[in-house]
Amino acid sequence: MTLAEMGLGEIFQLLIVPAFFATLRMLVISSVLSTVFGFFLGIVLVITEKGGLCENAIINRLLDIVVNIIRSFPFIILMISIIPLTRLITGSSIGETAAIVPLTVACTPFLARIFQNAFKEVDPALIEAAQSFGASKPQIVFRVMLKESVPAIISGVCLAIINLLNCTAMAGTIGAGGLGAVALTYGYQNFNQEIMYSICVVLVILVAIIQYVGDVLYRKLK
Repeated sequence: MTLAEMGLGEIFQLLIVPAFFATLRMLVISSVLSTVFGFFLGIVLVITEKGGLCENAIINRLLDIVVNIIRSFPFIILMISIIPLTRLITGSSIGETAAIVPLTVACTPFLARIFQNAFKEVDPALIEAAQSFGASKPQIVFRVMLKESVPAIISGVCLAIINLLNCTAMAGTIGAGGLGAVALTYGYQNFNQEIMYSICVVLVILVAIIQYVGDVLYRKLK
């Protein structure tokens, strides 16, 4: 059966549903990895800045430059430019697993800035009070700074995940699979509007769900 002979239900079952779960796997894994890396990078940026808990101008400046450089690359260019790194880590430059590397690299600096800005919004008086009570630096970071900045972090992470979803669609252009690959190969290149618009609807619904969950968590933790 050719693509033109398939009904919308068959297209969903054979193409869109498997692509949806492939996109979801890429999104979840890269979101978790970039959140972890971004969290620790954001902490280092905050505590090494002037007046921070571990002030170190050299480390802070170097990390700041690295973050700015990576964030300046459009994702499609970044994805192609780090193909050697992707091959080194995953053994391949195409496919769902390989796409996780550039997705994580692209999102980590963005999340690092989100964590950095959230931590900087914490009232300095709370940090000074914790220091006066003899709290250690890890205790100040995790029990004061992190606790007070959770709502802002939730909001920022939600925004980053939505941005990452857009990147998974672009990753499909170089063989990453997922909804982006299906939209490009079976929709755009075959002039099939049903597939194109169906994937657009799926992506809109997925973004709406992510935003709704983020808003609910933000209101509960505010």
